[in-house]
Amino acid sequence: MPSVTIEGPKIEEVEIKRELVKEITDALEKAYKIPREAYVVVIKENSPENVGVGGKLIIDRYK
Repeated sequence: MPSVTIEGPKIEEVEIKRELVKEITDALEKAYKIPREAYVVVIKENSPENVGVGGKLIIDRYK
């Protein structure tokens, strides 16, 4: 069972998450020629206070 994990900032609207999962599944199905029911897509949402880039928390980069 192929899986994809997407890590990024929180997506507030569930409808946007639905579309994201659908589009990723469509692309996987097209590339691998495996039925869409086989794919698992996981969205991991990270708060800006939990992610660092360049030695700084993201939350501090925009202050």
